[in-house]
Amino acid sequence: MTRYADTFAALREKNEGAFVPFIMLNDPSPEESIEIVSAAAEAGADALELGVPFSDPVADGPAIQKAHVRALDGGSTVDRALDVVREIRSRYPDLPIGMLIYANVAYVRGLDAFYREFAEAGADSILLPDVPVREGRPFDAAAEEAGIDPIYIAPAKASPATLQGVAAHSKGYIYAISRDGVTGTERESSVDGLRDVVANVQSYGGAPVLLGFGISSPEHVRAAIEAGAAGAISGSALTRIIDAHVTGEHPAPGRVTDMDALKKELSSFVAAMKHATVKS
Repeated sequence: MTRYADTFAALREKNEGAFVPFIMLNDPSPEESIEIVSAAAEAGADALELGVPFSDPVADGPAIQKAHVRALDGGSTVDRALDVVREIRSRYPDLPIGMLIYANVAYVRGLDAFYREFAEAGADSILLPDVPVREGRPFDAAAEEAGIDPIYIAPAKASPATLQGVAAHSKGYIYAISRDGVTGTERESSVDGLRDVVANVQSYGGAPVLLGFGISSPEHVRAAIEAGAAGAISGSALTRIIDAHVTGEHPAPGRVTDMDALKKELSSFVAAMKHATVKS
């Protein structure tokens, strides 16, 4: 049993879905991001999705793009991101940790070394948002060798061939998106629309489905769970909370102005989002 399988099984026993916050590593600095990620974990996150800063994050909207840039301005590197993952794993040995990383990072480091390094640091899964499932076999092979679960995105209007591939090659969970576009575009939650998306992905079997993109309120999480998803992922809403507590503008490094206030607001948000996963 993997950490994901254990977590989803435990949540089913409690009649709950999963809430998974996305947080950019090293934003605005490695030390501060450790405290931010820890606050989310302590507030009830069922798993974590952690971003590795990259200069051209094509799948992300303005809020998360700014977090990438801010972390890079603060001197973030892949090695520093790995250090933070090691620390988070040491603090939370049973919590699933997923990584969101752009493919150039994997190519530059070499696929085998890339997956091995993140596995050794404590990561459970890696999602490369700019690698479609039809091009994923070299990544899958390296991930399997390292003991990492590859995660693929199931687009809302994907072809049957794409969904078959996503179901066959995603391990741990499937990242389903409810609409086209980039992260951070908020939407009105529509239970009927979400149910169609989830049912379409689930019809091909595979790992549990987590819904992402536009998940910014407890109502969105509740709608995702009611639609049949195993849980929901939220990133831009958390990133905006962090942004509101950070000084400094590109290219100057940022700093958290009041960590206690940031952690209080972020913890309240995560707790409310987690509460929305409890099924009636």
